[in-house]
Amino acid sequence: MSVFVASLKKSGHLDRIYMTLCNVGSRKVSPEDDYGNLGWSIFAPNLSIYGFDADADACDEANADLEYRQVNWNENHIPLALGKSVGEATLYVTKNPMCSSLYLPKESYLQLFNQLPEVASLDFSVEIETTTLDSFCQSEAIEEIDFITLDVQGAELEVLEGASQIVSKSVLAVQAEVWFSEVYVNQPLFAEVDNYLRSQGFTLFTLKAGCRSRARSPITSTANFGQLLWGDAFYLRDLLQEDITTPLKTPEKLFKLACLADMLDFPDFSLQLLEHLTLHYGRNDSSYNFANNIVESLVQLPDLVNQGLDSLPIIKNIRDDITGDWLDLLEGRKSL
Repeated sequence: MSVFVASLKKSGHLDRIYMTLCNVGSRKVSPEDDYGNLGWSIFAPNLSIYGFDADADACDEANADLEYRQVNWNENHIPLALGKSVGEATLYVTKNPMCSSLYLPKESYLQLFNQLPEVASLDFSVEIETTTLDSFCQSEAIEEIDFITLDVQGAELEVLEGASQIVSKSVLAVQAEVWFSEVYVNQPLFAEVDNYLRSQGFTLFTLKAGCRSRARSPITSTANFGQLLWGDAFYLRDLLQEDITTPLKTPEKLFKLACLADMLDFPDFSLQLLEHLTLHYGRNDSSYNFANNIVESLVQLPDLVNQGLDSLPIIKNIRDDITGDWLDLLEGRKSL
C-alpha cells in the first residue's frame, strides 16, 4: 500500500513526470496482473504500460478489456515473444498456458511436487519468432522505461540481456520472477539473474517466495511450506549511495524512484528519497520541496501521530521547509 503518492498527486507533483511500465509476460490471470487497477492509474494520464505476451489471444483479450473500460492512460498489449536476440525459438506450451516457456518443462522434476504436473507439464510446442525489448523500443521510438516486470517462466535473464540498452539508459526498478531449481531444463537460476542485475547497478530489496511440498508426503510443516522453487525478486537502484556515479542520478530520476519505491511498498526508501530531494534540491527549486507532502502523508499513520510527529528525526530535519497549515499543525496552532 502506497503512503506518499496520493499527496504527491494532490499537490500536482505527479503532473510533471511521465511513468512508463513494461510488463513482459502480461497475460492477465488474476486481478494482481492488472497494473492499472493496482493503483498505478494514479499517474494517469501521464502513464504508459506496454505488455508483451507470446499468446496473441491473451493480448487481444487484454486490449479489448482496456477499450471497454475506456481507461485514461496509454496501455497496449503486444503479441511478441521477447528474448535476448532477434530470431526463432521453440515455445513450449504447457497444460496451463500461464506456465508456457522458451525452456522445456523438466517433467521428471515436476512429478516430485504437488500441483505442478497439472499446470506445467508440456502440452505441445510451436516455433515462434523472438525479438528484444531494445529492438522494440528502437522501432517505436521509446526513449525511457522506468519499471520492468518479468514473468516468463525461466527466460527472465534472456529478456534482460535483450534489454541492456534501455535498462542502462532509464530503468529504475525491476520485478522479476526468479527460480531456485530447474523446473525447466537448463533454465537460468536466481544466482545468474541476481548477478546480472547487480552488475547493472540494481540492489535486491526483497524476495517473495513460492514453495511447493513433495507429492509423496501426506504431511507438511507449518513453518516451512515446502521447497523454495521460485519467487518474485524486487530490485531498485539505490541512487543515494555516495559511491554510485551514473547519469541517472538526477532530481527527476530520484523523484521517479521515490514514486516507484512507494508503489512497490518500500515507503521507508521513498521517504528517504523525498527527504534527500527536499534538502538538496528543494531549497533552490520549490518543485522538489516535498516537506508538506511528507507531513501530510505521515499524519495518516495513527501510531506516528500518537508518538508525536514533531519528535521524529526526519521532521526535525525538514522543519524549516514545512509551510502553511502543516507547519501550524506541528506547532499546535491547528488540529487534525
